[in-house]
Amino acid sequence: MVAGEPSGDYLGGGLIRALKARYPDARFEGIGGRHMTTAGLQSLYPLESLSVMGLVEVIRHLPRLLGIRRALRQRWRADPPDLFIGVDAPDFNLGLARRLRETGRPTVQYVSPTVWAWREGRLKGIRQAVDHVLCIYPFEAEFYAERGIAASFVGHPLADQIPLTRDVAGARAALAIPEKPLCLAVLPGSRRSEIDRLLPLFLAVGQRLLASHPGLQLVIPAATPALSPLIEQAVAQAGLEAHCTTIEGGAQTALAAADAAVVASGTATLEAMLVGCPAVMAYQVNRLTAVLARRSVRIPYFAMPNLMAGEMLMPEFIQEQATPAAIAPAVERLLTDPQRAGALAERFNTLHQRLRCGAGEQAAEVVATLLEGRRG
Repeated sequence: MVAGEPSGDYLGGGLIRALKARYPDARFEGIGGRHMTTAGLQSLYPLESLSVMGLVEVIRHLPRLLGIRRALRQRWRADPPDLFIGVDAPDFNLGLARRLRETGRPTVQYVSPTVWAWREGRLKGIRQAVDHVLCIYPFEAEFYAERGIAASFVGHPLADQIPLTRDVAGARAALAIPEKPLCLAVLPGSRRSEIDRLLPLFLAVGQRLLASHPGLQLVIPAATPALSPLIEQAVAQAGLEAHCTTIEGGAQTALAAADAAVVASGTATLEAMLVGCPAVMAYQVNRLTAVLARRSVRIPYFAMPNLMAGEMLMPEFIQEQATPAAIAPAVERLLTDPQRAGALAERFNTLHQRLRCGAGEQAAEVVATLLEGRRG
């Protein structure tokens, strides 16, 4: 099993636990983080070794990434696994899966590549690389079915884990935040590049909001321990130490405690939806990456709640639109309009229930079928 970032590590950990319940003596190795290693994975490289985002950024790290993939391929050709599971990270995992599948090993991709959004030409490579795609969103399985590729909607583990009802008081108590002040959750992403690019922007939004809400408290979860000092340094440079609390992990607690949030594109938009926290999404990447992406992206929205709903539930600010002057008023409306925030939370709850399917067990069922079919 190979995961490439914290969100994939979480998914992979749940799948390992479900598979170990079926196969107690199974051995797992590959690349993963805290969740996967705790569940039983022997991680051959640190999770962070694959956590690179953006076309231009990947090019800079390409020799190292290719070296890791080559080493894994050689290892598993010499000692073939019973099955390979790539968890997200399709640009890394699909090439590895294809070479392993050529040896007769079944392969699975857990989390669909965003072929429904851009680069649909990758479907040919997916057909060649994997026996089955495990989809975490319902529209993805429908997309594959129309194109004759084996896929199953298994739901999202976060939807199973996160309660349908938000405990604001409990979350604030856990973070030692009083009940009265307004609270803003700030989720700038899980990669160093995202912290460098987005956190100063998000802190500038906080500075603008403090002008009209002097008691506002900002809570910033660090996705990994290595990011904590970077976040604290950015907070100090912005002069916001008195208004910011940095925590390790705890993104869901921060969202549960918050009146609103400003989040990066990706898993953070999903977490905000599942927790039921009104949020604004903003994102920036390298300019060349943005130019290349715009030529092929064919979706109307980027935030997952908006894609699922088919409408703009969560305001989005991308690239040059992502400025403090544009983002702050959108967050202000969420902070000061309880009726709007309540209606949004109800929509989020409906979407949450659609994803609550027992994902780990559903995914393990598909994997078990492939394993038993190979044995038979």
